[in-house]
Amino acid sequence: MTTENQIELDLLSKLADLKYTYRPDIRDRAALESNFRDKFQQLNRVNLTDEEFARLLEEIVTPDVFTAAQTLRTRNSFVREDGTPLNYTLVNIDDWCKNTFEVVNQLRINTDYSHHRFDVILLINGVPVVQIELKTLGINPRRAIEQIVEYKNDVGNGFTRTLLCFMQLFIVSNKHSTYYFANNNARHFSFNADERFLPIYQHAAPDNTKVTGLDEFADAVLAKCTLGQMISRYMVLVASEQKLLMMRPYQIYAVKNIVKCIDENSGNGYVWHTTGSGKTLTSFKASTLLKANLGVEKCLFVVDRKDLDRQTREEFNRFQEGCVEANTNTGALVERLVSDEAADKVIVCTIQKLGLALDENSRRNKSREKRGLATYTDQLEALRDKRMVFIFDECHRSQFGDNHQAIKAFFPKAQLFGFTGTPIFEENATYKQINGDEKTLKTTEDLFQQPLHEYTISDAIEDRNVLKFHVDYYKPDGTNLPKPGETLAKRAIVDAILAKHDAATGGRKFNAIFATASINDAIEYHALFEQAQAEIMQADPAYQPLNIAAVFSPPGDVSADVRQIQEDLPNELEDNKEEPDTKKAALAAIIAGYNARFGTNHRIEEFDLYYQDVQQRIKDQQWPEADLRKAAPHIAQHKLDITIVVDMLLTGFDSKYLNTLYVDKNLKHHGLIQAFSRTNRVLNDTKPFGHILDFRGQQDAVDAAIALFSGAKGEEARQIWLVDKAPAVIDKLQDAKAALQSFMQAHGLSGKPEEIAKLKGDEARIGFVKAFKDVQKLQTQLDQYTDLTPEQQETIQTILPPDELNAFRGQYLETAKRLRDERAAVGDHASDSKNEEMEQLDFEFVLFASATIDYDYIMKLIADFSTKKPGRATMSREQLVSLIAADAKFIDERDDITEYVMSLKAGEGLLEPAIRAGYQQFKAAKAARELAELSARHGLTIEALQGFVEGVLERRIFDGEQLTELLAPLELGWKARTQKELALMSELVPLLKKRAGGREISGLQAYED
Repeated sequence: MTTENQIELDLLSKLADLKYTYRPDIRDRAALESNFRDKFQQLNRVNLTDEEFARLLEEIVTPDVFTAAQTLRTRNSFVREDGTPLNYTLVNIDDWCKNTFEVVNQLRINTDYSHHRFDVILLINGVPVVQIELKTLGINPRRAIEQIVEYKNDVGNGFTRTLLCFMQLFIVSNKHSTYYFANNNARHFSFNADERFLPIYQHAAPDNTKVTGLDEFADAVLAKCTLGQMISRYMVLVASEQKLLMMRPYQIYAVKNIVKCIDENSGNGYVWHTTGSGKTLTSFKASTLLKANLGVEKCLFVVDRKDLDRQTREEFNRFQEGCVEANTNTGALVERLVSDEAADKVIVCTIQKLGLALDENSRRNKSREKRGLATYTDQLEALRDKRMVFIFDECHRSQFGDNHQAIKAFFPKAQLFGFTGTPIFEENATYKQINGDEKTLKTTEDLFQQPLHEYTISDAIEDRNVLKFHVDYYKPDGTNLPKPGETLAKRAIVDAILAKHDAATGGRKFNAIFATASINDAIEYHALFEQAQAEIMQADPAYQPLNIAAVFSPPGDVSADVRQIQEDLPNELEDNKEEPDTKKAALAAIIAGYNARFGTNHRIEEFDLYYQDVQQRIKDQQWPEADLRKAAPHIAQHKLDITIVVDMLLTGFDSKYLNTLYVDKNLKHHGLIQAFSRTNRVLNDTKPFGHILDFRGQQDAVDAAIALFSGAKGEEARQIWLVDKAPAVIDKLQDAKAALQSFMQAHGLSGKPEEIAKLKGDEARIGFVKAFKDVQKLQTQLDQYTDLTPEQQETIQTILPPDELNAFRGQYLETAKRLRDERAAVGDHASDSKNEEMEQLDFEFVLFASATIDYDYIMKLIADFSTKKPGRATMSREQLVSLIAADAKFIDERDDITEYVMSLKAGEGLLEPAIRAGYQQFKAAKAARELAELSARHGLTIEALQGFVEGVLERRIFDGEQLTELLAPLELGWKARTQKELALMSELVPLLKKRAGGREISGLQAYED
């Protein structure tokens, strides 16, 4: 196996080929700062005194990554000793290629808490901007990324106190797999409890094929000018969130191609980037880079719906504060178009306003003419022969019409660029263009001449930027699909959804949208769900009903805000022409029911506020029910399980916690792709795919849409887009379970879960964690399949019966917790191969946390156990203990809850409030006992130790001086005191961490290491 050292030497050699200067003399902080001083003085033509340089370092070094990133990219000022100002830059910001590029390796940075050595660092003009962390082959790069995050978020690390604060980019590679990601402040730079990770990138070629090898990556990204451009042009500083954002490779290629097209004045073009791929950032970069192009008079970013005017402007201003101003009416737009101000070079406007300005016969223009005022078209005449650039967002929505022609006619020298997630091809075009007697369909290519870059849904799935789909074509009789065009009985569909919803949404961890064919259907479905759930509750009082809402546009006279929403919903507008009063009354009743359930007071007259509330509630699925209850304890319900729609929410709406689409309407082509794409935003391994349950037997329409929108990957599209069918996953589960059994036999154990406790040594425990995690991942996937036959369900149960699965989960969590705590204790001192392997372990606790089993649920079950006679409770004592042990949420509290359950008598008759109070008293008594035993062992008074522990937990800061004061009464010499300190802290650290409940205590790291 190639050693880490060899990979490092090969990389240094490659960087030398790329004309980096190797600096073997820079190995510590002093040498790094001395080199920076030389480069700074040369660039700014200045000689600083030692005092001035020390003060400069003090001014520019900051723990705030965002501030450092701004300082790196701008002109700054500094007052010299004689009072004169020095305007300086850290690097040549006008031409990044003209900086000096150097490489250092094995740089050691010592700070109060850290003695860290860095593999390879790239310097631009003496400033460290890229850190490259190298690992041997076979080591999981994700764990290496996690290590960088852990180290960087440690208190007092090298990134907060030294020039390393200017780090922009981290690269992790094991020679064959290479990833990179942007530096950020802690809140944007973490692997949190839900295992939602900071954005990680792999480089790709223009055709989206991956560039993973370190040598190829260095050629493509680390060439001096390319790296300079990457940092200066293709990283975005998001001021409103104080965050650094990296553009993805496909975004960079699209921007480069648009800019090239404009520089060469080579016609129009369109960018096909799939839904969810960050279109706004790409178009923002393209338009702002045009600010510097003197040949272009104006750049207009044109959006469709009026509400997008505000939305996109806010999005643009998020990337750069104040870069786009509001223009609230057509008059203001025209003023900005003819203005010479730099701020008016890039304008966001809607196609509607632009159309009004260019239409000589519009009401506004006629009215101005009557009043003797210059019409808008007269005012814009001066721009007719200028070079104008128009960038259209979602270009196929609105440009298939007169506005497009009007722009082309009025600005003959204009260049038009369009972005689309779902292009219009001849197969899915509906707009007819009439030339003489000949009719031709209007496609995206007709309008925009040439494709400039493609990043299809197939590419996004392969990159894990979006998920695959699981499509369940509902078979009413269990074997046959409905006939094409056949509609099933609505009550049968409602019953099927209620039966399948918990499985589809991972036990209600996620939520769903139900797409219906008409407003009348939506109204009828809403009533049927209420009726069906009332019947279930009558038969089973323990049933927890689903929260269901419906949104469709109101008929009749509506507010301007609602009219804006309706512009994109032609089908609903048409639908509302029939029996508007009936529909209005039904919508009012639906909103009234919603108000009663959620404690809101929405009205049909302010429908847009109701619509916004529904969207927010769908997104609130991410929060635990207990947190939402705490925030609003007086309200009965907080989350939405299913939202019934007709056309709304099927385009543009994003939520990572929405995973299911129920379909009882005909969908095809781009409409189908847009609707499906609501479900496939990436979260973590608990969401393996986007789930579609189709009640119309639309397999042919799905296959046609997949073929149409797969770009170059048409042949293999079905394999890319769709997850394996159930039999294939069941086979994989069988293999994973067999591998687990083989592992246990190899360690002399029978296949029983309780035998895991007998495993000897960490190597064996690591092996078990890896083997069982594979089983759990497949089980999680199968748990969300809604098309399992009774035979398949039986097979799954045979492979892994529920009680056995729970017992294995409990053993997994016990083992993983032990390894996790051991790893924390070893800290940075891992050197042997076993520790190396433990360092690489990725526990993925999120796979072992149920959405429905929370603290409240457990307390209810314990109360049930206490109030019912032995044998009558929902669960026995043993099943309860097994359930608690198998859920990751209780990993740090399971011993306490288990002990408490074991202390209770079945049928004792304690109600839930008494159970809760009893548990708190039990915990307090246990905690007091632990502290008393600890103080006795170490010769301290209980009061002093109690005060010390409470002080640490209250401030969440560990203070060494307070520890010295705590031990002062023992009157020990320094050597004995050091030993006593270490002995006390070895017991106190786990106790403090447990009581902190997962929240970080700063300063504790020193004792953990």
